[in-house]
Amino acid sequence: MENNSASGRLATYFHLIPVDPMNTTSNWLIWALLSAVFAAATAILAKVGLRDLPADPAAFVRTLLAALFLGLVILLSGKWQNPLHWGGSAWTWLGLSAVASALSWVCYFRALKTGSVSQVAPVDKLGIALTVLLAWLFLGERPGVPQFAGLVLMLGGAALIAFK
Repeated sequence: MENNSASGRLATYFHLIPVDPMNTTSNWLIWALLSAVFAAATAILAKVGLRDLPADPAAFVRTLLAALFLGLVILLSGKWQNPLHWGGSAWTWLGLSAVASALSWVCYFRALKTGSVSQVAPVDKLGIALTVLLAWLFLGERPGVPQFAGLVLMLGGAALIAFK
């Protein structure tokens, strides 16, 4: 029996992307590509939304709305867990991640408020290079020569785009 309600359509939408648990390469790649699409949309939508608003309160409201939407997605997908049952270590690391995210959003929204999206977004994406470096230093991930070459190209490309 098909569920044609709005919540049923939303739940179906988030299950449309085929995920093969045996193919971890395609799983992460699909989600990463979708993340890039939504991140690009975020920059454009935020810039338009900031036209007549101060950056910090706008970032706060956007974050609240994002949290509500994410909660809806979790509920509709049936993946809700009681966070009170999570260990203290998870809370510590997620809390630190939340602070870093909040600071990132404050800085990003302030940059979008005064700069052009086509300049702000590439500079913001320099976080990719920092992420790879931090993953190498703290998580033991070992990028190879092709990955480092790609990072150099990304850094150069971001500089060329951002500094017209």
